[in-house]
Amino acid sequence: MTSTADRLARQQDREQGIGTNKKAVKFSQQDYETLRQQWLKSKPPFEDDRFPAEPTSLGYDELGPDSKETKGVVWKRPKELCSNPKFIVEGATTTDICQGQLGDCWLLAAIASLTLDQDILPRVVPQEQSFTEGYAGIFHFQIWQFGEWVDVVIDDRLPTRDGKLLFVHSAESSEFWSALLEKAYAKLYGSYEALKGGKATEGFEDFTGGIAEVYYLDKAPPKLFQLMQKALSLGSLLGCSIDKTSADEVEIRTALNLFKGHAYSVIKAVEVDIQGKPVQLVRIRNPWGEKEWTGPWSDESDEWNNLSEDEKSKLNHAADDGEFWMSYSDFIKQFSQLQMCNLTPDTLLSDKVGHWNHYQYEGTWRKGSTAGGCRKYSDTFSSNPQFVVRLEDVDDDPLDGKDGCTILVGLMQKDGRQQKRLGRKLQSIGFAIYKVPDQYKGRSNVHLGPDVLLRQSPVALCSFTNTREVCNRFNLPPGEYAIVPSTYEPDKDGSFLLRVFSEKPAAASPLEDDFDIPIEEEELSESDVDPHFKEIFKQTDGNDMEVSAFELVDILNKVFSQRSDIKTHGFSLETCRLLVSLLDKDESGKLGLMEFNLLWSKIQKYLAIFKKHDTDSSGTMNSHEMRGAATEAGFQVNSAVLQAIVSRYSDAQYAIDFDCFVGCLIKLEMLFKMFKTLERADTGKIELDMQQWLCLAIF
Repeated sequence: MTSTADRLARQQDREQGIGTNKKAVKFSQQDYETLRQQWLKSKPPFEDDRFPAEPTSLGYDELGPDSKETKGVVWKRPKELCSNPKFIVEGATTTDICQGQLGDCWLLAAIASLTLDQDILPRVVPQEQSFTEGYAGIFHFQIWQFGEWVDVVIDDRLPTRDGKLLFVHSAESSEFWSALLEKAYAKLYGSYEALKGGKATEGFEDFTGGIAEVYYLDKAPPKLFQLMQKALSLGSLLGCSIDKTSADEVEIRTALNLFKGHAYSVIKAVEVDIQGKPVQLVRIRNPWGEKEWTGPWSDESDEWNNLSEDEKSKLNHAADDGEFWMSYSDFIKQFSQLQMCNLTPDTLLSDKVGHWNHYQYEGTWRKGSTAGGCRKYSDTFSSNPQFVVRLEDVDDDPLDGKDGCTILVGLMQKDGRQQKRLGRKLQSIGFAIYKVPDQYKGRSNVHLGPDVLLRQSPVALCSFTNTREVCNRFNLPPGEYAIVPSTYEPDKDGSFLLRVFSEKPAAASPLEDDFDIPIEEEELSESDVDPHFKEIFKQTDGNDMEVSAFELVDILNKVFSQRSDIKTHGFSLETCRLLVSLLDKDESGKLGLMEFNLLWSKIQKYLAIFKKHDTDSSGTMNSHEMRGAATEAGFQVNSAVLQAIVSRYSDAQYAIDFDCFVGCLIKLEMLFKMFKTLERADTGKIELDMQQWLCLAIF
C-alpha cells in the first residue's frame, strides 16, 4: 500500500516538473546547499552517512568487506592526497579520465565523451565547486536515472591504496572531478562494484537523458558515416567496442593495439581530400589516456605525409593522449559495435542542440494482470501495457532518401544494477508495434484486445534481450501505431520506461481505458418481486422483513456452497457489509425485500459473467481475464486499478474465485459512488482532510 502511495506521489511530482532539467530530484532526500551550509560550521568536513566510507560502499562480492581486492584500502580526502587539490584544472578534458582498478571502462568512455560538449558537461558536473572557497567536504552531481534527473550529494572521501586513488583518476594528480563523479554514480547504484561491466550507452544515457542506439558494424548501413557526422553535429555521444569471443578475452590486445571488450569514445568524423580523392576518417579516444591504434592513420603512420602541415595541425594527429585517427573503412572492420546516444532538449543548458522530439512513459508489468509476455503467449499478450504514437509529417532530407517518419523507440527496465547484489538478473524485454485499426484511430481511451493484436502482424518489432534497454530506429509511413512493451515470458514482475523520439512532432500517449463504473438506480415496487422469491426472503429475514450483513453471510454461503461449478472460500462479513451499504436506501443497515431482490439480481448477473470467463471450468477465473470480465459487467478499469485488483483479490496462483469477484465489483461500485458524491464540478478530483480520509479509508 505504501509503495503504491510512493508511486502516486512521484506522479504528482512529475506533474509539477520535478525530475526535469530545472528541478532535479534530491537523491536520498539530501539537499546539497542545506547540507553545505550546515557543515561549513562544522569540523571535520561533511561525512555522508547515506554512502559511508566503509567496505559496504565498495562492494558485496569481489569488492566485498572480506575480499582480497579491498585489503589495504583507506578512504582519504583530496586534501590528504596532495597539497593543493583542484576540482577542475583548466577545463574538463578527456585526459581527466584514466581507469583504475575497476572494470567500468564503459562508464569512463561515456564520461570522456561528456567532456567534449561544454553545454552538456555543466549539467552533470556543476562547475562552481572547489576545495577552497566555501569548501565543506561536500560535492554534488546531476545524473539522469530512469526518466528523471537526480541530484546526488557525496562527501569527498575517496578509496585509496598506498596513497593513490584506487579507481578513476586524472592524468593531473591534483584534479579530482572525475573521481568524485564516479563516486556519485556508485552511490546512485549502491556500490562501486555495481558499476562493473556494462555498455557505454548506459553511461551516455545517464549523463544526458538521451536515447541510445547500437549498430553492429559487420552489418553497417550504407549511410552510417553520414549518420555519425550528423549525430556528432547535434551533440550526440558516440562509443565503440570490439566484441570478445570468449570470457577470457576481456581487454585482450589485438595485433594493431586495440583491446577487445574495452569501451572507446568516438569524438570526430571528418572527410579529408587526398590527391582529389575523399577519405573518411574517425577519431577515437581510449579512456586509459594511452595505448593507441598502430594501423593506418595512427600518429606516426605514412598516410599523414599526404596532408599539409596546416591540415595535420587542425586534426591534432600526433598527440600522445589516448586519442587516435583511423579510416572509416578500418573502423568498421576493426570494431564490432557503434553506440550512439541522441539527446533531448531537456539535456541541455542552451538551445544549440536538441533535434529530437521526446515522449516518455513509466509502466509496470505485474504478475497476473499486466505481465502478458510476448506475442507467443496469445492468451495473455494483450494484457500488457499499450501506448499509441501518431505520426503525421515525414522527415526532411532523409539519409536513405525514402519518405517516412523516423522514430526511435527505447524500452528500459529499471533497477538492474541495484539488484546485482541480490543475485537477480535482467529480464528479456522487447516490444512490438502494430497499426491501429481505423475504428480506434484518434482514441487513447481504449485497450486493444486479442481480437485486434492477434489478427494482424506487427509492422515493426525488436528482438528480446536481457539488457537494461532495447532500442530500435524505424521509418514508418504516417499513421497511428500501438506499441506493446513486454517481457519475453508472461507473469514476470518489473518496472519500465518507454521512450519515443521522433524527428518531427508526434502525438504519443498511453492506450488505456477510461475509468467508469455503472451507477444503477433501478426502482422496484413489491408487486414486481416474484412471489416465490418473496416467500424465500420471509424464511431468511429473521421475522423483521430485513436482512442484516450477518444474516446475508449465512444466506449467500448456504446458497453457493451447494454449487459444484464454482469455487468459493465463502462470502466474508466485510463483503456483505459492503453489499448492504451499497443497496441500503433507508440507511437502516439492513436490506428490505426490494433491496434484497436488487442484490440478488446483481449477483445472478455477475455469476453468469464469471462462469463465461471461467474458460477451463475450474470454478475460478484466471486473473488475466479480470479486465474482460469487469468490462462485461459494465466496469471499465485501467491497468493501474487492474494491478491493485489482482493484488487484493487473487490467490497465490493468481486465480479469482466467485466471492472475490463479487466483492471486487461491489467495492469498485462503492468507491466510485463515494468519489462522485465528493467530487466538485466534474474536476476529476476530491479534497479531504485527515479525518475525512481516515473515516472513508477505514470504511
